[in-house]
Amino acid sequence: MSREVRVRFAPSPTGPLHIGGVRTALYNYLFARRHGGKMILRIEDTDSQRFVPGAEEYIIESLKWCGIEIDEGVGFGGPHAPYRQSERRDIYLQYAKQLVDAGWAYYAFDTPEQLDKLRAEAEAAGKTFAYNYEVREQLETSLRLSKEEVEERIARGDQWVVRFKMPENEVVKMDDLIRGHVEINTSTLDDKVLYKSADALPTYHLANIVDDHLMEISHVIRGEEWLPSLPLHYLLYRAFGWTDSQPEFAHLPLLLKPTGSGKLSKRDGDKMGFPVFPLFWTSPTGETARGYREDGYLPEAFINMLSLLGWNPGTEQEIFSMEELIAAFSLDRVSKAGARFQPDKAKWFNAQYMHTLTAEQFAPLMQPVLKANGIETSDELAGKAAEIMKERMTLTTDMWDLTSFFFVAPTEYEEKLAKKQWKGDNPALLSELRGVLESINDFSKENTENVVRAWIEAKGVGLGQVMNTLRLALVGAGKGPGMFDVTEFIGKAECLKRIDAILANLKPME
Repeated sequence: MSREVRVRFAPSPTGPLHIGGVRTALYNYLFARRHGGKMILRIEDTDSQRFVPGAEEYIIESLKWCGIEIDEGVGFGGPHAPYRQSERRDIYLQYAKQLVDAGWAYYAFDTPEQLDKLRAEAEAAGKTFAYNYEVREQLETSLRLSKEEVEERIARGDQWVVRFKMPENEVVKMDDLIRGHVEINTSTLDDKVLYKSADALPTYHLANIVDDHLMEISHVIRGEEWLPSLPLHYLLYRAFGWTDSQPEFAHLPLLLKPTGSGKLSKRDGDKMGFPVFPLFWTSPTGETARGYREDGYLPEAFINMLSLLGWNPGTEQEIFSMEELIAAFSLDRVSKAGARFQPDKAKWFNAQYMHTLTAEQFAPLMQPVLKANGIETSDELAGKAAEIMKERMTLTTDMWDLTSFFFVAPTEYEEKLAKKQWKGDNPALLSELRGVLESINDFSKENTENVVRAWIEAKGVGLGQVMNTLRLALVGAGKGPGMFDVTEFIGKAECLKRIDAILANLKPME
């Protein structure tokens, strides 16, 4: 690619960032990094009625958690600042007027009430009203009114919009990097609003074309919901005389419900018990939505899972680091068809990542969990506890349940295990084992196991009989790793203390 690759992720701050939006950001990022280009974050907040406080901060925090690095944009600065469209509002009017002056657009003074009346009349006649070449010269527009009348109405404060003057009966030929060559006749399209005097703001169509041009965007990679807008965007580039610098377009497939039919929504997540947002969200009105971070997912696993929803590497490989994704990613392997979201597969990816973590990597994940449960310990012990139990972990939210016995002695005992183990000779055997453990000086896992196994053999009792009784005493339940992992971790003094507690407090079962 001779041109510098510059892509942009341009969300609207109308609420939390859907995972479909995260995937769009991810594909932009992978494409930019693959080609040594730049990733730009632009906030498209021109729809003031749908603006939600806190959404912009949420978007930035989500991208940061995901490891999607921004080179220029809101919160990062850059040579094309400002990157927030509401701070660029003075730019757009001149471009709207430029289109009017060139004959590519016109002023329309119709009120919402007049347009509602026209729609109702068309509906009554069994038709659909379209604001297009058939009606624009009969309506309250600068195509019918005199120049003086137009200027007078603008001067006296009448509300107006600028509409694009869609050519009549012309075939627009377009190319999409994912969908290939597309053609459409302009007679099927209406005259979209580009600018509104009521709030002195552009619509998406004008703002994003102007900004993409000024920010030197080389590739527009966005969701397929924008595919119907592509003919208008092609024509806008032509109208401005920017066809030589026009970006290439790629429209990504939808993320589909787990059932495979329809776009994935928050309602699907609520119904089936999984998040559809990267982070937990609380709206200004107090509504909440679950997030992958808070539900116990690692960002690396989340990104890996998301990357394969709509793109495949052409190999059997499923586990990718970000660096591997960058090296492998290409738009020609992005699917045209929608990608079905699979909640169980998301958990599978997370489990794969959990199983590879080292004690050092676990420590920062474990410490907040331990502190929340009133435990103060070293990073070494926090990490070691999690590493011992990692093969049984799926989510980070599993960590406390799977490791709590390392830090907290049991105060009650699992009834099923107690009924099976705390009877007959077992309490007496445990009391004798206590003496054996107390006599051991080297309490390492290997030495303790050798001493205890030798004692069991000499006694002629079953290994399982002794170990399960010891597990009841030290863990309180039929879970956990090998017993000598536990003895080494908690140490001799704590082992003896827990054995004393069960001997003193639990009556043998009949």
